[in-house]
Amino acid sequence: MNRVITGGYVATVDEQGTEHADGYVAVVDGRIAAVGSGAVPEEFAGLERVDASGCLVTPGLVNTHHHLYQWATRGYAQQEDLFGWLVTLYPVWAGIDAEIVSATAKAGLGMLALSGCTTAADHHYVFPRDGGDVFGALIDAGRHIGIRLHAVRGSMDRGESEGGLPPDSIVESLDDALEQTERAINEYHDPAPEAKIQVAVGPCSPFSASLDLMRGAAAVARRHGVRLHTHLAETADEEEQCLREFGLTPVDYARNLEWLGEDVWLAHGVHLKEPEIALMAETGTGIAHCPSSNARVGAGMAPISALVDAGAPVGLGVDGVASNESGGLAEELRQALLTARQRGGPKALTARQALRIGTMGGARCLGRDEHIGSIEQGKLADLAVWRLDTLKHAGIVDPVAALVFGRVPPLELLLVGGEPVVERDHLLTADEPSLTRELARASARLADS
Repeated sequence: MNRVITGGYVATVDEQGTEHADGYVAVVDGRIAAVGSGAVPEEFAGLERVDASGCLVTPGLVNTHHHLYQWATRGYAQQEDLFGWLVTLYPVWAGIDAEIVSATAKAGLGMLALSGCTTAADHHYVFPRDGGDVFGALIDAGRHIGIRLHAVRGSMDRGESEGGLPPDSIVESLDDALEQTERAINEYHDPAPEAKIQVAVGPCSPFSASLDLMRGAAAVARRHGVRLHTHLAETADEEEQCLREFGLTPVDYARNLEWLGEDVWLAHGVHLKEPEIALMAETGTGIAHCPSSNARVGAGMAPISALVDAGAPVGLGVDGVASNESGGLAEELRQALLTARQRGGPKALTARQALRIGTMGGARCLGRDEHIGSIEQGKLADLAVWRLDTLKHAGIVDPVAALVFGRVPPLELLLVGGEPVVERDHLLTADEPSLTRELARASARLADS
């Protein structure tokens, strides 16, 4: 639908940080046709008008790391560190199937949309042997909700019998993991700039994927020209295990396996040393920063300010909601800012840097910064319109600060490729009560299994 958004404060998040106090954004054929200040140009005067008075207009937020299936297991292992949390939850996740993934993915993507997210990367690596087509269920959920989905076909081949943490019943053989990863790319990946569904390759982590799986997955991804994703440097325990098993830090292990580069983004990066931060920037390797999840399991505070200052790609991630029960992306803007300041003081990260991480930074991690992540002519019309003239934000003189420092504002409008997905805090693409009932049933089934 062609339209022009008028009268709002527009934060473009372009390279110059351009902002318009009385701005407009014209949307034509799913793309941004014009952005500017003041009166709408005559050529767009006939478009349907969206009155954004009292609102802040930003690019849609980009979620660079999630595990949607975990929506059925919120509230478990509340006092555990990461390894204890995983040991508690892996046997529960062994009970997931396509029906549960469908319910959790639709609920999770719906919640992301309601928090201003227009693009989400979901890392799915649990494949019970009798669970049916769980990856297909994830893809269908993405199509149903209508935001852009980067479906990361994960894998694990190190079960308990091989020294890993997950039960053997939810890991795959090396050959099956690589074969099914390639099948997912061939069946679902859309390389087009405006694609709603893209596939990436994501062995879970160094302690659940063998060296051969890490290497083989990278070869599959690069043969098909898709991106690579895994967890890395999340906890001190991980580093100790890598040193014990491989004689290498997690980053050195990844470098030896050619798992650093512009086609790679890594989840967490909490325990990165100064030379490793420089290496992320030098190689163009992205980091998905998940501040709430890291705090939930006591993993530590990622050196986000140092990564940003070094020029490394940094995006925001919700992570699985078994370690971030809120499940929204907009609140991670505030969490990222506060975490950075806890680590480095009040000048460590600004509100605008936090917004940039949540938009252009995420787009860069996913390799889509030419087409999403900022409000610029020719880019896809993925836009969030936040209402700031309510009790929650009235009187905060800086609209960007209102979004980042304050409560999550009501979402007046969310567009994905110019199409509305949320209006006035209401999800348009699915019935919320139905999503709630399906999620409750899925959670109950897992709890009883």
